[in-house]
Amino acid sequence: MESGKLFAHAVRGARLPAATPSRRGRLEASAGALDRLSLATIAPMEPILRISGLTKTYASGLQALKGIDLQIRKGEIFALLGPNGAGKTTLIGIVCGMVVPTSGTVHVDGFDIARDYRRARSLVGLVPQELSTYAFESVWATVSFSRGLFGRAPDRRYIEKLLRELSLWEKRSERIMTLSGGMKRRVMIAKALAHQPQILFLDEPSAGVDVELRRDLWAMVRALRDNGVTIILTTHYIQEAEDMADRIGVINKGALIVVEEKAALMHKLGKRRLTLHLQRPLAAIPEALGPWCLALNDQGRELEYRFDSSEEATAVPALLQRLGELGIGLQDLNTQQSSLEDIFVSLVSERPTTPQ
Repeated sequence: MESGKLFAHAVRGARLPAATPSRRGRLEASAGALDRLSLATIAPMEPILRISGLTKTYASGLQALKGIDLQIRKGEIFALLGPNGAGKTTLIGIVCGMVVPTSGTVHVDGFDIARDYRRARSLVGLVPQELSTYAFESVWATVSFSRGLFGRAPDRRYIEKLLRELSLWEKRSERIMTLSGGMKRRVMIAKALAHQPQILFLDEPSAGVDVELRRDLWAMVRALRDNGVTIILTTHYIQEAEDMADRIGVINKGALIVVEEKAALMHKLGKRRLTLHLQRPLAAIPEALGPWCLALNDQGRELEYRFDSSEEATAVPALLQRLGELGIGLQDLNTQQSSLEDIFVSLVSERPTTPQ
């Protein structure tokens, strides 16, 4: 029996000498709390989004998704990266109920998107790539309507707060057609958040927006995450994923080729680059330097060495020692860590697309 349950059992079964009813009640309540704590420690938290064996083949024969298995944790920011046509938008469309899968299951907070469509869909918000709003409605009307569309009771205070946070309050009575592109993007974000979803999809949210909106958007994303909202982000600005995401998923040709904690991914797949600026140019790399697989750049004035972080403590000192032995003088040297963009490019161009 687990320690928490043992203690709870002992408290319940013990004879409590001279205990008053109120004291006994407090002790039994404490035992119950330990029981719940023990169970919470043992039982892992259910993912808020669980995707299993998901496939999609269109009538044209295009297989857009190939056996996607993915679990998203509550309150995380998950970046889904992939080139155009990789399957990102199809995957989002299925979870949001706009595309019918060929096979597989999707559960949103335990609700099956096929059997419990309304419950599942009410928990999801979507900011799509394309702007799609009714041009003649006011900002207030279209955001309020989106809230009611998901069965949420009217809440003027929440809508006002949302519009103020997105710098739309002064535009609340204006028709959508009169707004700039950036303001229309803000309206799309407000519509997606109007029904207070637990999962928010951001499909290329910063495409074509100004720096101010991008900054405001990421501040809001962090605040939502802090309040327990799960954010799933697709972006071509990979620096944004590197700055924002807790985990990274890479999809290519319909297959999910990697899902990893961001820090672990960059440690595992990231490379470091050592650039050695030579005092005198080399016509060719000496054979004695063969073990390091160097590249000769800048008309022989630079040697470049790419290595894993685990090799830094041994390979780099050995290389520098060998250069000294060969009489190759250095003017300067610098190192650079691979970015998430470098890792992404290497994954989609080199790795096989077999689902894992």
